[in-house]
Amino acid sequence: MRERIAFYDMDRTITVHPTYARFLLWMALRHDPKRLLLLPLSALAGLGYLMRIVRRDKLKQINQRLLLGSLRLAGLAAPMAAHAEFVFAKNIRPGALAQIAADRAAGYRIVIATASYRLYVEAIARRLGVDDVIATDLTASRGRVQPHIAGHNCYGPHKAEMMMAWMARNGLDRAACHIRCYSDHLSDLPMLELSDEAFVTNAYLPMRLVARQKGWPELDWPAGGDHVVALPTLPG
Repeated sequence: MRERIAFYDMDRTITVHPTYARFLLWMALRHDPKRLLLLPLSALAGLGYLMRIVRRDKLKQINQRLLLGSLRLAGLAAPMAAHAEFVFAKNIRPGALAQIAADRAAGYRIVIATASYRLYVEAIARRLGVDDVIATDLTASRGRVQPHIAGHNCYGPHKAEMMMAWMARNGLDRAACHIRCYSDHLSDLPMLELSDEAFVTNAYLPMRLVARQKGWPELDWPAGGDHVVALPTLPG
């Protein structure tokens, strides 16, 4: 029997809205509201990104430094769990939950693969009952999480590389696995191309055009609906 793995992107695939900026604002509002005064600097950094002066990974680190600073590791479990409950209540697509349940019932190991920070994604994954997480990691030193990415931002080709590294660490031979991948975004083409079955979810037109060219199914999970496409179950 081949090992079955279903890799899900998170932002706008499982969730309705992207989570990163909302996480920063949620934490700042509850733990250090005066940092919100630095939002104009965050907007300036965002403009630099749009002008291709600031890299995506650098933008994430700038925003974290401005709105969160470093965070004490010992005090993170409770706010991360509370944030996960907030996301689950306000920002999860019911159709994604249904598809995850269908994949699990078909024998798939469920893994979130996301550019968002492991710092908060792991608590969301636990709330969703997801088996494992591949995400962007942050450095930690002197008992604090620092606003600095450890290794690569889990985005684009790096996400696909990190998925393969995760498989190697878990003793999974690609040739002995059947992989499904779900994503909404063109940046995840390397991830989708790793799969045996690629599914384009809740996508904008450019991604839909690629899906149609490649013959990939398009799934639409409305924010408030529970639409799920029944996918075939592989024989054991």
